[in-house]
Amino acid sequence: METTHKLFFQSSGNLDKIQSGSIDLIVTSPPYPMIEMWDDIFSKQNKAVGKAIGKQDGNLAFELMHRILDSVWDEAFRVLKNGGFACINIGDATRSLKSNFAIYPNHARILQYLVKTGFTALPEIIWRKQTNAPNKFMGSGMLPAGAYVTLEHEYILILRKGGKREFKNDSERHARRRSAIFWEERNNFFSDIWLDIKGSRQGLIDKASRKRSAAFPFELAYRLINMYSVKKDTVLDPFLGTGTTMAAAMAAARNSIGYEIDNGFYDSVIKIRENIIDLSNHHMENRLKKHIVFVNERIASGKSLKYKNIPYGFPVITNQEKELVLNELKTIEMIQDNLIQVDYFDNPQTPFCREWEESVMEKTVLPQTRTHDLQLELF
Repeated sequence: METTHKLFFQSSGNLDKIQSGSIDLIVTSPPYPMIEMWDDIFSKQNKAVGKAIGKQDGNLAFELMHRILDSVWDEAFRVLKNGGFACINIGDATRSLKSNFAIYPNHARILQYLVKTGFTALPEIIWRKQTNAPNKFMGSGMLPAGAYVTLEHEYILILRKGGKREFKNDSERHARRRSAIFWEERNNFFSDIWLDIKGSRQGLIDKASRKRSAAFPFELAYRLINMYSVKKDTVLDPFLGTGTTMAAAMAAARNSIGYEIDNGFYDSVIKIRENIIDLSNHHMENRLKKHIVFVNERIASGKSLKYKNIPYGFPVITNQEKELVLNELKTIEMIQDNLIQVDYFDNPQTPFCREWEESVMEKTVLPQTRTHDLQLELF
């Protein structure tokens, strides 16, 4: 199995390289209107933005910035397949203009426009980005009516184009079964509040590029891709930045397309191929180890697991997990300047899965490991 990953450096307000109805999933995080670090990006595309900021007119600047994003959402709706999803990570902005502190509700403005465009809004996710800052409050502190609630969360808007996706033939249904997630992962992934993903370091990009792009964590993109697409689907990120979505698509055995207006990120995106094999395979191994920990804990508590996963040989909770397989990356190759190809192993390669089979034959279970000891620290 192989996937391809295309990179275009141009404005995503015109996705002219993509055919209508050809994208299965969109995972992206646009520049946040009214966050100061992105003022220049919006002002370069519309000089009226800079003038509004100069006049301290926050409401006008907010609307003008969003009108730039609106053209991207129009194109996103065009290229997405019926039944396809759009997952948009966006945070609200707080800012003081004319000595007036206010919040600018980016998530509400985007959601309103997307629904107007034709998307169906689904329950969103609140991503809680906790901070370790000792003085987290904003304002005058302990005196009533002078402080503001600390903004420590962002939104992941979930939308669908058209009705529920259908898997019409044996090939599509087979790909869907092989793309399943574990029962215990499902319970965590589909919660409406995510507390376990930290906005921390990634092993894919350098610190300077990550800071300049404000890239979201690898795990966030990887999780969404596994939730809302199947293997060999095509994932689009119209605001690619340093390429986190593309890296997550590679790890999840999906094709991807990325648009980025700033060609200064080219080196960061291309650099992904230097370590994505080791990082993604380690990530998949960690998922499997966590599942084995879950299995051991369930068996130790006297509960049964009725089904057996065919590729790995270990127990699973549901019949839907029987064909689940994580395709480890084999090779990655630069085909053209803006095109990457990834090849995968069809069958499991992780040695501890063979250890699991041997332990079952010996009627023993692998040693207990505390779940929190297996938290991935590479991303």
